[in-house]
Amino acid sequence: MTEKKASPSRKALQARARARNKKPKFLRAESWRFDRFSTSWRRPRGLDNKIRRKILGWPAGPSMGYKGPKVARYLHPSGYKEVIVFNVADLSNVDVNTQAVRIAHRVGKRKRADIIAKATEMNLKILNLTVSAEAEEEETEEEETEEEAAEGKETKAKEKKPAKEEKTPVKKKEASKKKETKPKKKENKKQ
Repeated sequence: MTEKKASPSRKALQARARARNKKPKFLRAESWRFDRFSTSWRRPRGLDNKIRRKILGWPAGPSMGYKGPKVARYLHPSGYKEVIVFNVADLSNVDVNTQAVRIAHRVGKRKRADIIAKATEMNLKILNLTVSAEAEEEETEEEETEEEAAEGKETKAKEKKPAKEEKTPVKKKEASKKKETKPKKKENKKQ
């Protein structure tokens, strides 16, 4: 019987999944007791806090012991290690078998297209390829709307509308004024 050996990255991902299953969900202290506290972790800082003091019977807090396996750190879920690429020259340093490319956010459309073309030629895996596809769709939609707007301007220029008539502003009815009376002064009688 011949068994297929899993690649090192696949084994690392499996080890990471096992470690993740053993790790408890870290809860904020007393979040189960008070609705005003969210369950998301907050470091306990009180002098008498049971979780900070690590008293038995109270939930665990995050610590170094829950760290994932060293071989699986910084791996993408696909099993490749991510490499951020800023230009075409950066692709020459990428290992096809163990690394995958993520195109940097600040790279423009033209350079992104060059990087994608070169990476597909080198058979590299591109992690954020869908972002560029969406950008291309938006670009084509913008071009179509610009063409429609240009056509619309031409038709509007041909069809001249008559000048609008000037309307006189309508005066609002004056609110009935209340009779203003001055308060009477009290006279001090000195006798």
